[in-house]
Amino acid sequence: MRKHKSDRLIAGITFVLLAVGLVVIYAIGPQRANFMNSAYGTNYSSNYFFLHQLLSVGLSVAAFIVAFKFPFEKLKTYSKILVFVGLGLCAALALFSLIGLPLAKCELGGCRWFNLGSVSFQPAEFLKLGLVLYLAQLTAKWKKEKKLESRDYLQPYAIVAAIALFFVVILQKDLGTGLAMVAIILAILYMGGIKTSVFVVILALVLAGGVLAIVSSPHRLERMTTFSGSGDADENYHIDNAKMAIGTGGFMGVGIGNSVQATGYLPESINDSVFAVMGETYGFRGLFLIIMLFTVLLLRILKVSQKLDTEASLVAVGVFAWIAAQVVVNIASMTGLVPLTGITLPLLSYSGTSMIFIAFSLGLVLQLSCYTGREVKNESISSRRGLGGTHYASRRGRP
Repeated sequence: MRKHKSDRLIAGITFVLLAVGLVVIYAIGPQRANFMNSAYGTNYSSNYFFLHQLLSVGLSVAAFIVAFKFPFEKLKTYSKILVFVGLGLCAALALFSLIGLPLAKCELGGCRWFNLGSVSFQPAEFLKLGLVLYLAQLTAKWKKEKKLESRDYLQPYAIVAAIALFFVVILQKDLGTGLAMVAIILAILYMGGIKTSVFVVILALVLAGGVLAIVSSPHRLERMTTFSGSGDADENYHIDNAKMAIGTGGFMGVGIGNSVQATGYLPESINDSVFAVMGETYGFRGLFLIIMLFTVLLLRILKVSQKLDTEASLVAVGVFAWIAAQVVVNIASMTGLVPLTGITLPLLSYSGTSMIFIAFSLGLVLQLSCYTGREVKNESISSRRGLGGTHYASRRGRP
C-alpha cells in the first residue's frame, strides 16, 4: 500500500451532482412554496427551499472534506461506538414519539426525525454510516481469523441488523431506508467471503421479512395494489403523475422553471419525486446524463474497493451498496418498475441528513482511493524505476 493521488473523478461527480440538485431546487422551490402556502396555510418565502438546500450543500461539502482529511485508521477505531450511538438515537426517537415529546418530528405516517428547531436530524442516516464501518471491521476480522467457515459469527450480525431494521422499518415505518440498510449488510457479507449456501439462507430470510413487513402494513399493501395495476385513481395518483412528468419532458424537456407537476400535482416533488421533475425539466437527455453520472461514480467506487486491504475494501463496498440501493430504488419507483417506495435520490433530492452522510461516505472513499495498492510484477527490484529508492539503489558501488 502506498499513498498517491486520489480518484478525482469521484470528487468531481459528487460536486456536479450537488450543483445540479441545487439548480433544480432553485427552479422548483418557489412553486413548492406557493403550493405549501395555499394548501396548508404556511408562510414560506419563495427562496425558502433553495436557501435550506444551499445550507445542506454547504454542510455536505464540509462533511466530504472532513471525511477525506480525517485518517481512516482513526475513524475505524470508533466503528463500534458509531453503530451503537446510531441505535441509541433511533431508540431515543422511538421513545420521544411514544410519549409525545416535540423533539420527535412525525410526518408521512412515521416519526423519523429529531426536531431541532429550524432544522431536523434523521438518525437512520447516521446509523447507515455506523453499519458500514462496524460490519466491515467485523467481517475483516473474522475473515483474517478464518471464522467465516462457521455460522457462529452470524450472531452479532443478526442482532445488530435485527435491531436496526426493527427501529427503521417497523417503528419509523421507513421501508426505503430499510432497503438501503439491507443492501449494505448483504453486500459486505457477500464480498467478505461468506459461504454461498449460508448467503442463500440469509437472502431467503430477508425476503420473508420483507413480505411480512409489507403484509403487516396497510399503506404498503396499497402500494403493492397500485404496482399490480388494480388500484383506483386515488391509489395510482402519485405514480401516474410521476410518469406524466417524465413523459411531458420528452427528449429536450420543458426547461428550467416551467415544470407543471412541481406546482402541486406531483407529491414530494422536491424530495422523493425529484427524478420525475428533472425528467419534465431536462427531458430524456438530462435523465440519461444523471444516470450516467451515477453509473460512473458507482463504478469508480468499485474500482477503488478492488485495490484495498480487506477492511477498507468492505467499507467501499458498503458505500457502493448504500448509494446504489437508493439510486436504483428511487429511479425504479418513479418509472413504475418497482412498487412506489419513499427514498431520496442521493445528492439531488431536497434533504439534509441524507445528503450530508452520503457526502461524508464519498469523502471517505476518496481518502481510501489515495491508498490503493498496485500489482507488482515478478521482476528485479533494481529494474523498476520510479519506485521509492530503487533507481538510486541500482547505482551503488559505481565509481
